[in-house]
Amino acid sequence: MILCTDIKQLQRLSATARQAGKSVALVPTMGALHEGHVSLIHAAHTENDLTIVSVFVNPTQFGPHEDYEKYPRNLAKDCKTAEAAGADIVFAPPADKLYPHKDPVWVEVTGSISKVLCGRTRPIHFRGVATIITKLFHIAAPDNAYFGQKDAQQTEVLKRMVDDLFFPVRLHIMPIIREADGLAKSSRNIYLNPAERKAALVLYKSLKQAQKLFLQGEKNSDVISTAVRSMIAAEPLSTIDYVEMYTLPGLITVGKILDKRTLLAVAVKFGATRLIDNTILEVDA
Repeated sequence: MILCTDIKQLQRLSATARQAGKSVALVPTMGALHEGHVSLIHAAHTENDLTIVSVFVNPTQFGPHEDYEKYPRNLAKDCKTAEAAGADIVFAPPADKLYPHKDPVWVEVTGSISKVLCGRTRPIHFRGVATIITKLFHIAAPDNAYFGQKDAQQTEVLKRMVDDLFFPVRLHIMPIIREADGLAKSSRNIYLNPAERKAALVLYKSLKQAQKLFLQGEKNSDVISTAVRSMIAAEPLSTIDYVEMYTLPGLITVGKILDKRTLLAVAVKFGATRLIDNTILEVDA
């Protein structure tokens, strides 16, 4: 496996592969790799000839007073994890190379798709995400890119960006990977103390309850979201940011569930740690 920190080197490596008729995959990450990332890398490796894993804690998607400075970083460990999962290249450039100017060029997906859910309380977040993924797409020139369903709003924003800017990249959205007790894998789980870790299980339990209500015939989104909110609020260590439902694709507000796929997304703080999770309610599933 190659550890690459230079933009031009990665461009050459990708171009050489493509010129040889090989398919190129990109798995963008911010490091602190866990089993969720491993599942993406493994899928990319299985389905492509060259797999590139980017490890870059992107400063532009963090707002003031968020956890950019303390976000976990361990490149040596990430390289071992990525290589074991099938990565051919780990791309870990310094921030001043990806953002060489004090006044950067931004890529922003406007409209409600980036303003609801996390976009409501993190107003610059998706601008940062769209900008860094655009840069990575231009540098790595992948045929395929792999993302996790846990970041459901991010995947919808990126689908819109790829469609509107005509990127020749196919996005693969892979299932959420969970701990044995149901907690969604996340780099931020390490911030939880034992009591908060136990309390956070209410997220998965509440989403399972939503699925149960839906499968029993409940189609009123307010009834389902209220049940989820009540269940989470009953956990003393939880502070709810949102419990909301939107159509997939497009993130359009839902009243009665009529569309084939509806996203139920939650964001909740346990102590100082904000976790997100979601489930998809599928008609005729």
